[in-house]
Amino acid sequence: MSTMDALGTRDEIVEPSTLTRWNFTKLLEQPKEFDPDEERSPFPWRNDLNAKIALWSGNITKLNVHAITHSTNEHMNDHNPLSDELYRQAGEGLIKEVHEDLRVCKTGEAKLSKGHNLPARFVIHSVGPRYNIRYVTAAESALFSCYRTILQICKEAEIRTLGLGAIHTLKRNYPPDKGAHIAIRTVRRFLEKFPDSFDLIVFSCTEENLDVYNAILPLYFPRNSSEEDYAFDHLPSDVGNEDGEPVIKERQIRIIDKPAFAALKAGNDELEQTIDLNKEFATSVAMDVGHHPFANMEEDPDKGKTSKMLKNNAADIKKMEAKRRYEMLLKRAKSDDLTEIAALHCLFRTGVDRFGRPIVVIVGKNYPAHTANPEKTLLYMIRLMDPVVETDYVVVYFHTQTSGKNQPAMAYLKMVYSLLDNRYKKNLKHFYIVHPTWWSRLATWFFTTFAASDIKHKVHNMKGVQYLYTKMNPDQIDVPQFVLEHDIKVNGARYVVSDSETQDGL
Repeated sequence: MSTMDALGTRDEIVEPSTLTRWNFTKLLEQPKEFDPDEERSPFPWRNDLNAKIALWSGNITKLNVHAITHSTNEHMNDHNPLSDELYRQAGEGLIKEVHEDLRVCKTGEAKLSKGHNLPARFVIHSVGPRYNIRYVTAAESALFSCYRTILQICKEAEIRTLGLGAIHTLKRNYPPDKGAHIAIRTVRRFLEKFPDSFDLIVFSCTEENLDVYNAILPLYFPRNSSEEDYAFDHLPSDVGNEDGEPVIKERQIRIIDKPAFAALKAGNDELEQTIDLNKEFATSVAMDVGHHPFANMEEDPDKGKTSKMLKNNAADIKKMEAKRRYEMLLKRAKSDDLTEIAALHCLFRTGVDRFGRPIVVIVGKNYPAHTANPEKTLLYMIRLMDPVVETDYVVVYFHTQTSGKNQPAMAYLKMVYSLLDNRYKKNLKHFYIVHPTWWSRLATWFFTTFAASDIKHKVHNMKGVQYLYTKMNPDQIDVPQFVLEHDIKVNGARYVVSDSETQDGL
């Protein structure tokens, strides 16, 4: 059924009193006794806040609440089933008010209008950002601004009941799960600060995003101590500041009370002095082991001084430096021109596997290891994968028809692996190698034994594409044509994978 059909079939007005509050969607239990020194979820179980929200799927224009939200564009004339239904139900009065009085609404802002013929007294129009992997921080900040402004308008206008639809939309390429985290987190923080501002906030979902909200809502609004424990382990690394706003680490101002801690200040100038990758890569590319300057990059020369001043554990300092190093690389990855690497089509995102985990594809034959800029290759990989590695993911490497000119030096791979954030290793579930050779098996064994032992059990060799299809649907992965042709040549046009073979693809 289409969205428009679904909207058209729900003509009855929905009263807030008929909706089940979130605190009644699970059996109540006695609060758990927590050790005062025990680290807890930043969003503890609060029954009073849970009583102020509800999760509901349906036509938001039928909610008999004080206000409902409307996701639109900058000119407030967006055409989609939800907007068209809103204007149809509200009538000419809303169209006239929007066109003559409101006219425009900037991205990240929200504007209030009357509800006219709608059951709701008001409509809050807001413009969500376009999602671009190069400008994730800007998109997250703009989306937070949307939800925060909506809640602030309600507080100022004494709007007590709100139908809150998703301002982040697939039409603007915003991933439903990432948008839901910001929406729910912002509501949670607002209710913590102003618990008396609302009687009820209804998270109004469609069939497309109901499952997403069902999965994410308990992380920020746990209904018992078990869910609070679960949330502690499954919340994203960035849960925002006290308002739920995404934290931009580069803009944080850290005030220190002891001069000895000045060595920890992570200003951009100091980072550039600590690790100047521009200088590291400015020399000619020599991919032989030990010859490329990047492969021989030295550790931070200030490490010894920092260790003495802080009198801290050397391992902790090393982790801190690695984090700062990665953050600097990420910042450059978001700003540098990396079109020449993208054009190689040697690394790209595709669909999801049978468990819904995103897939990253590496095409070995497409990578000119002896001529490609190794710095830009690393930065492009970070730009592409940083959003992916927030959750579980898989990698498919097509070793098909690769030769020596496609294979980077082992020293370079070891250096890249050491620079990557821990999320890359922790959240990698499987690394599939399709069409392996004797040499690739040996190189993989050597690398995972001596450099990356923590992912050794995640690497699987597969002698054909059909083995890969047992892990993911064919329509979820973009397999290069030359790989398919090679597969037919070596394995035949049709071959069946037995149940025993699906375990490792051997």
